[in-house]
Amino acid sequence: MLFINNTITSPYFNLSAEEYMLKNMDESIVMMWQNEPSIIIGKNQHLASEVNEEFVREKALKVVRRFSGGGAVYHDLGNLNITFIESSKDIDFMKYTKQMQDLLSMIGIHAIADQRRALTIDGLKISGSAQCIHRDRAMYHATLLFESNLENLTVALNSSEKPLNDKKHVQSVRSTVTNIKDHMAVPLSISEFKTSVKEFFLTNNNESSTYTFTNSDRKAIEKLADEKYSTTDWNFHKNNK
Repeated sequence: MLFINNTITSPYFNLSAEEYMLKNMDESIVMMWQNEPSIIIGKNQHLASEVNEEFVREKALKVVRRFSGGGAVYHDLGNLNITFIESSKDIDFMKYTKQMQDLLSMIGIHAIADQRRALTIDGLKISGSAQCIHRDRAMYHATLLFESNLENLTVALNSSEKPLNDKKHVQSVRSTVTNIKDHMAVPLSISEFKTSVKEFFLTNNNESSTYTFTNSDRKAIEKLADEKYSTTDWNFHKNNK
């Protein structure tokens, strides 16, 4: 297993990195990453039904459509993302949810998983996830609300438009959220939390090693970001008709 501590915070680059690794690498991968303030929507969502577009313009938030399905999420530097990618012909996505629970247990957080593989503390959501399969490769990625701006999160995802009543578009499931940090007996900084995450994955897998994107990787990812993930056509027009 390759562990990638991706320190780039551009959502265009990071969503491109996921697709690049899914389609072009053979190894099992765990990537830890963060985005600058942005909204990430599912592949099959109708943008205007999910996002407060006035708030997006006011805050100059980037809106990026991801390769996987699922609902819309708000990212900022108080949120940590974990991506799992591996080759498998019989994938069990719940095993990744269990790893997330074990990770949180290590810092004293008892998180409950629901049927959609979201994680909660006392009924309040701290993590949402989405997944996809490309040929024999599977990707599962999840958020961890550690110390996010929850007011901005709530406003950003509060669209004034009614959801479309059709089978073409996936509707987000709204939940009341909380930050992990507010439930810790001994608070950590997000930097300390990231160190714990790295140690967890590297010590719990005997065949794990760290990996840094090569120049070739970065060029390919940046090309994909330029040609797809930063484009109006992909982010705003896809499935909006």
